[in-house]
Amino acid sequence: MVIKFKKIAIIGKYPSSEETKDIHDQLIQLITHLSQKNIDLVIEEKTQKQIKLNKFKSLPLNEIGKQVDIAIVVGGDGTMLGVARALIDTGIPLIGINQGRFGFLTDLNINSMFSSIDNILDGFYIQDNRMLIETTIVRNDKKIYESFALNDIVIRSGLRLIELEVIIDGRFVHTQRSDGLIVSTPTGTTAYALSAGGPIIHPNLDAITIVPISPHTLSNRPIAVSGDSGILIKIVNMDEACASIDGQIQIPLDKKDTIIIKKAKQYISILHPQDYCYFEMLRNKLNWG
Repeated sequence: MVIKFKKIAIIGKYPSSEETKDIHDQLIQLITHLSQKNIDLVIEEKTQKQIKLNKFKSLPLNEIGKQVDIAIVVGGDGTMLGVARALIDTGIPLIGINQGRFGFLTDLNINSMFSSIDNILDGFYIQDNRMLIETTIVRNDKKIYESFALNDIVIRSGLRLIELEVIIDGRFVHTQRSDGLIVSTPTGTTAYALSAGGPIIHPNLDAITIVPISPHTLSNRPIAVSGDSGILIKIVNMDEACASIDGQIQIPLDKKDTIIIKKAKQYISILHPQDYCYFEMLRNKLNWG
């Protein structure tokens, strides 16, 4: 059955000065193209202020999900991560157009975006539901922070090693000394976790990876566990450390903190063109033969 999207939001990257003109031109071209169709367009508030197309309705990011059927995100993977967390409770699908370097999430090419988007809006697409993980930081038996991540949650030390105790489903796994620990969704296994030596997990798998960062003991290896696992991390010893959510939110940690991580009930839906292939994407992005 063809699903037609009648109300569409455009969300752009907030660029640095040297790339502003190209990004603005591409956004304007996309908006002009879509405005010729029988759809209602909404421009995200900060995006509209940059490109100054005031004839279209604008809304702040946290209001967009209540009034549109789909959101088109123009930027890099970082832009997509921020938008995904902001719209987590709305259930609207996302389309990503890549203006960044890698584009694991924003997979549409800027040079062929019109035909790809037209096909998706006509109902010819693959729907890709991505797991999110939820983290809660507890200090002195009180929740001090809660958040979701599409990529990963990283517990990282400052200048010295951090000592962490890892417990999965109530069972002690190990105590490790390292530069930190990455707890990743399948989506995040092509991000920081990959650089730290973790495995690539296909996004269809219901799994979470736990990857040490430069462990002091070389036998300490990455592991993958069921997506339904409850992961608890206790700080045993540290000088300074922080928890990072998708590399975008930094929370300072205390020696008394416990970090609880589990799969979220919500998920993020990404729409791809019908010819999308995850393995082809990996070959292209990672320069495989």
